[in-house]
Amino acid sequence: MSGRHGAVVGQAIGAVRLADGTRVAYATSGGGPPLLFVPGWVSHVELGWALTPERRFYEGLSQGRTLVRYDRPGCGLSDAAPDRDLVELEMEVIAAVTARLDIGRFDVLGTSMSVPLAVRWAASRPETVDRLVLCGGWADGGRIAEPEVRAHLLGLVRQHWGLGSEVLTGFFAPDADAAFRAALAAHQRHSASAADAERLLGACYSMSVVGDLSGVRARTHVIHREGDRAAPLREARRLADGIPGARLTLLPGRAHMPFDGDAEGLLAAIRRCLDLPALPPPVPSEGAVLTARQLEVARLVAGGLTNRDIAARLVLSERSVESHVDRIRARLGFRSRAQVAAWYATTHPTAPS
Repeated sequence: MSGRHGAVVGQAIGAVRLADGTRVAYATSGGGPPLLFVPGWVSHVELGWALTPERRFYEGLSQGRTLVRYDRPGCGLSDAAPDRDLVELEMEVIAAVTARLDIGRFDVLGTSMSVPLAVRWAASRPETVDRLVLCGGWADGGRIAEPEVRAHLLGLVRQHWGLGSEVLTGFFAPDADAAFRAALAAHQRHSASAADAERLLGACYSMSVVGDLSGVRARTHVIHREGDRAAPLREARRLADGIPGARLTLLPGRAHMPFDGDAEGLLAAIRRCLDLPALPPPVPSEGAVLTARQLEVARLVAGGLTNRDIAARLVLSERSVESHVDRIRARLGFRSRAQVAAWYATTHPTAPS
């Protein structure tokens, strides 16, 4: 399947186990020197690949680099999180994933919550990191929102994860259209339970790596959208001022999610930081690869209908619908109905019915 910029990009999913047996899922795509993408708040390596704007961002990073992504314990395809300090656990996860892939030195990209985690890794394991790119993050989570705001959001996620995911999506992706906002909110709910989402959001607010900044030795670039609604600009300046030799790049916009707003501009800035050439202009997306009947089936899958429901709606046999769904997944390179639903929601502006 052609990528956003014309290249054919696919991903491979694997897994590694931590010392206590916890299974961690990871995904690789592209080719070239390794680039480790530390996940933000919640993630799902399979469904994230199906969300069209998110996938385009990963495809752009995968041209000239072997992009490595993973789901931390408690998220996506990985096992439940053990009862351990989150930062210590994350350091073990990064060590396990990079060891499994036999990459000893690599570039690191952190966004949002993963910025302080990437800083901690770079400061504690300087021999492993060549370039460090930090986007839309912070050094001190206690400074990114007022205490009453933090308490409100944590309570909302705990008590009503459905509404909480929608409210947070409004902060994270204010420039997205309705279809993408709905898909992103659902993506967050599929990526983590309410309990795990609250735990990780709490970690966002409590994590501080101010004391680690001076220990970073990697070539560091801090990129920040000036109006980011979830990460204040002052925290980007704190990162750039505290890390020796760090360069700060400010971009217009208010989106927090890297693949919302001017995603092409952010991607271009990241590629410059990694000394990668500019990408060719975007080409039309892959929406036309399905037949009219397959698009109709995909629309109904996105609407939550079962194969039996779809068969009744379209006056087909259930076996025929099953065959259509299998062909759709094969053509799009997906493994699940949830991926098909996410893909349809973000490639077609009208809500599924």
